Amino acid sequence: MKQQPDIITPRSVDMPRATAYTTANGVKIYSLEGLDFEVVRFTFVFHAGTSMQHKPFTASATANMLSEGSTSLSAQQIADELDFYGSYFDVNIDRDYSYISFVSLSKFFAETANVAEEIILHPAFEERELSTYCQKRKQSLTIERRKVEVQSRERFAEALFGSNHPYGKSADSKCYDDITREDIVALYNELYTSNNCFVVCSGRVDEGVIQRIETIVQALPYGHNADVSFPPIETTYSVKHDIESALQSSIRIGRMLFRRTHPDFVGMQVVACILGGYFGSRLMQNLREEHGYTYGVMAAMVNFDREGYLAIATQVAREHRDDALREIYAEIERLRTELISDEELQMVKNMMIGEVLRILDGPFGIADVTIENIMCNVDNSYTEQNVATIFAITPEDIRRLAEKYLRREDLVETIVG
Repeated sequence: MKQQPDIITPRSVDMPRATAYTTANGVKIYSLEGLDFEVVRFTFVFHAGTSMQHKPFTASATANMLSEGSTSLSAQQIADELDFYGSYFDVNIDRDYSYISFVSLSKFFAETANVAEEIILHPAFEERELSTYCQKRKQSLTIERRKVEVQSRERFAEALFGSNHPYGKSADSKCYDDITREDIVALYNELYTSNNCFVVCSGRVDEGVIQRIETIVQALPYGHNADVSFPPIETTYSVKHDIESALQSSIRIGRMLFRRTHPDFVGMQVVACILGGYFGSRLMQNLREEHGYTYGVMAAMVNFDREGYLAIATQVAREHRDDALREIYAEIERLRTELISDEELQMVKNMMIGEVLRILDGPFGIADVTIENIMCNVDNSYTEQNVATIFAITPEDIRRLAEKYLRREDLVETIVG
């Protein structure tokens, strides 16, 4: 007779600690050894996100132009060199940071590091490459902004923070026409500096890897702290934008809350997961399975360097918009007034802790979590504490958090479509 094994949820997570090195010019290099893997990943993190720019789109343009040619290698040569050694290069940028990552087989680390040095230290920012990049991005953004979900996302950010706040701003795609090489060079010189950078290495990291990364970051110049103004937040609680031709309505609901280090952040992550954090969540069961209003709905806590917020997002046929809104607020109110069952809460805990274990299953996932923790000025024990908090949370805690933070009058609502 076959019997399904018992499901066991770990009560704790063992999060590896990073070994930190400080270079002569003050750059922190963090090492996470995974000697069972024949690969190395090293990520340069610069405090150079879109909130740090003085001109629209220059932060993303600078980050993405890094690999479009150096003083010694053309963009094609950089791509060919990385491809020849089977190495991987990736650039990501968010509101606060830019992330430049390289992955290589450990035996080809030296060759990959040589290319990384060209990209990080000697970008050419050629006029022709910049013009091509800006035209492509302008066209892509123009097309993207025809979608109601993109418009809703931008209007929601503006409603939360205000149109003048770096986290709430959105710019016309025509601003790409105004970007010059001088703008890119100025931003690079201001933000891609030793006092604005840290590096996380993971995988088969040995002394040679650390020394080679050290030679790269020690060549970064020391810069002055960026002078970026963050005006007061100006929240608008209801935004509606009707588009006659739209068949769908994009709905976003949420509110300003707090950053990851706030005592209630993890608890509100659990609340968000209950609402719309997995396929069996309450909003999915209600809006999709019971009523058929949508294909999907999500709820999550979002963390920035200076702020954090809760967001609920879905897209429904415009004739079901009011019905969907009614059901979303009903589910929120149910969390505020009724105790969640032990069985449902345990399922959510299993989902969340299982997701943490999935992310930490390998040196690269551990590196990603380490980067998040460094940006919050905490070490990796913080992740272990979060898992303990999730495991210990009770139905009474959930109702208390929902009652405190999910009052209808505090919620921002944007509808586009």
